[in-house]
Amino acid sequence: MIDVAEVRKRLIHTIERVKHDAAMRRQETDKASAEYERFLELVATPVFRHFSQALRAVGHNFQLFTPAGSVRLASERGADDYIELALDLSRHPITVIGRISYRRGSRLVETERPVREGRAIDTLTDEHVLEFLLDAIEPFVER
Repeated sequence: MIDVAEVRKRLIHTIERVKHDAAMRRQETDKASAEYERFLELVATPVFRHFSQALRAVGHNFQLFTPAGSVRLASERGADDYIELALDLSRHPITVIGRISYRRGSRLVETERPVREGRAIDTLTDEHVLEFLLDAIEPFVER
């Protein structure tokens, strides 16, 4: 039989560990959020803007949107057709993810993946964003 004192000691230890982990997670989230905002402003949004212009030049009309905390290219063909970047706070480490959504007939296809697996936010470059966009645009231009 487990002693009540042992249960209490282990419970207190667990509570202290959980509080410490939560504090560390908040610090990680704050740091990642700040890095992500810089990344959006200085890297992602300019690449998305250039990509949007290049798409238009070859006959694919996409509009650029920059809602808070994201950047999105949305096709003028349909509301469900878009490519966007967002910060995924649920992953460890916190990651910049790309979301791709498009219709195939009546079926909605949605995918989500890191822009660059294993890369810290502050190491993502314009080349990483461009590679992601070139891969993500495929289902939109194959039709």
